[in-house]
Amino acid sequence: MGSTFGGIEISKRSLFSHQAALTTTGHNIANSDTRGYTRQVVNLTAARPMEAVAMARTTVPGQSGQGVEFTSITRIRERFLDQQFYNENKSFGEWSLRNNTLEKLEAIINEPTDTGIRQVITNFWNAWQELSKIPDNLTARSIVKESAVAMTDAFNHTAKQLADLRADLTDNINVKVTEVNSTLSQIAALNHEIYRIEGLGNDANDIRDQRDVLVDDLSKVINVSVVEAQNGYTISMGSLELVNGFEVSTEVSAQSMEQSFASRDLSSGEIFGMITSRDLYVKSYSDQLDSMARAFVQGDVKVTLPAGVVIPEGTVINGTTYSGSVAARTLTTPLDTTVSGFNGLHSLGYTLTDGAPQNGGVFFQTKDGTGTITAGNIGVNPDVVNNVQKIAASMRTYMDPITNTEKLVVGNNDLALLAAGLQLQKFDFDPDQTGTAVLNGGTLDEFFRAVVGQLGVQAQEATRQALNQKIMVEQVESRRQSVSGVSLDEEMSNMIKFQHAYNAAARALTSQDEILDKIINGMGRVGL
Repeated sequence: MGSTFGGIEISKRSLFSHQAALTTTGHNIANSDTRGYTRQVVNLTAARPMEAVAMARTTVPGQSGQGVEFTSITRIRERFLDQQFYNENKSFGEWSLRNNTLEKLEAIINEPTDTGIRQVITNFWNAWQELSKIPDNLTARSIVKESAVAMTDAFNHTAKQLADLRADLTDNINVKVTEVNSTLSQIAALNHEIYRIEGLGNDANDIRDQRDVLVDDLSKVINVSVVEAQNGYTISMGSLELVNGFEVSTEVSAQSMEQSFASRDLSSGEIFGMITSRDLYVKSYSDQLDSMARAFVQGDVKVTLPAGVVIPEGTVINGTTYSGSVAARTLTTPLDTTVSGFNGLHSLGYTLTDGAPQNGGVFFQTKDGTGTITAGNIGVNPDVVNNVQKIAASMRTYMDPITNTEKLVVGNNDLALLAAGLQLQKFDFDPDQTGTAVLNGGTLDEFFRAVVGQLGVQAQEATRQALNQKIMVEQVESRRQSVSGVSLDEEMSNMIKFQHAYNAAARALTSQDEILDKIINGMGRVGL
C-alpha cells in the first residue's frame, strides 16, 4: 500500500517545480529588452513512479505516481539561425565599411561642384585665354599665376585628404584588431566558466548568452566559423584557428590580418572592408590623381606650332635641332609635334624680360624641386611665383637692325593661345601602359569626369550591397528572435498557467494536511 505522507511529497514537488517555472517566467520578462538574451524554459517531467515498499509485488494494478519534477532550465535557441546570422553579418560589416569609405571619397573629390578640382583647372585655362588677349599685361599674368597656385593647392589638399583617409583606415584596423583580441580572450574565459558551471550539473544559460553576443559582434568584424565542443566554442577564421576551448590559439595583429587578407583566410567583415577600402579604393584614386597631375605637367600631348614661331636656341623638335640665326629658327609652315605636357610647351616660349629673350623653362615643379610630379607635391615654379614676367606668352623674336641683337616680340600671344588650347588636347595618362589609369588618351576634363563617374558607380554599388546585407541581417535576426526572443504575451499566459498550477498544488497540500490531521488527531478516540 502507498505511503501515508506520499500526497504531501507529490504536492511539495509540484510547488517547487511550478515555483521554478514562475521564477523563470519572471526572469524572461525582466530580460525582454536585454540584447542577446535567449528565452528560457523549465523542462517539467513526471517523477519516476514507484511501488509501496513490500517483500513481494502487490496485487494493486499499476504504479503509484510521484508527481512532477523539473529536470533542467534550458535556452530556446537554434544554431542553424546563428550560423546564418554570422554569414550575413560579416558581409554587412564589409559593405558598410566600403560604403562609408566611398562616401568619404565622394566628399573629398567633391564633384560635380563649383569648388572642386575641375573648376580650378577650368579657371587656369580661362586665365590663359585672357592672357592671350593682352599678353604683356602684368595683371593678366598675375591672374595666371594665382589660378596656377590655386590649382596646385587644390591638388595638394585633395592628395593630403586621401593620405589622411588611408592613415585613418590603418588606425581603425589597429583598433579593430585590439577589439578582436579582447573578444577572443573573453570568449575563451566564458568557455571555461561555462564548462565549470555545467560540470557541476547546473545550467549556464545567461553566461552562454553573453558568449553568443560576443560571437555576434565578432562576426561583423571578421569572418568566423563556430563549432561547439565539450570544452566550449572553437572559433576559426578561414583555416586559422583563433579560440580552442579555454585558450586563445592565435592572437591577431594588423600584420597578421594583412597576411590573412592575402591568403584569403580573412575574406569578409569590417577589417576586410577596411583593407579593401584602403588598398583598392583610396590608393586607386590617389594614383589616378597623381597620373592626372603628372600627365598635365609632363605627359605627351600633341600641339601645332604656327608658322612664324621662333624656336629657342638648341631646342630639338621631331629630331631636328634648331640653332643659329632668328631666320634659321623660324618656322615657315605650321609644325605638328608632341611636347612633354604643359612644361614642355612653356619651355618653347619666351619670358617678358629685358635684354636677350629667355625661354620659359618649367612652369610647374615639385615643391622640393626634385622627384616625380604627384598631386601631393606639385607646385608652381618659385621664379614664376616671385616674378610674373617669367611667364612665357610669346613665341616670336626679331633681329633689331639698330642694335643687331635678338629681341622679343612683346605683344605676341602664340604660346598663350596654345596653352589655352591644351584644354581640348588629349594627354597620355598612362605612358608605361600599366592599365591602371581609368582613361588614356583623353583631355584633362574627360579624365577627371571618368574618375568621378567611376567613383559614383562604385559608391552606388556599395550602397546597394550594404542596404541588401542590412535587410538580410535584419531578416535572419527577426527569425532568430521569433525562436529565441521573449514574447510578453506568451510569458504572461505562462505566468497565469503556472500560477494556477501552483495554487492547485497548494490546495492539494492543504487537503493532504487536513486528512492527516483527521487521522492523527481524530482516529482511535472512541466515545469522546
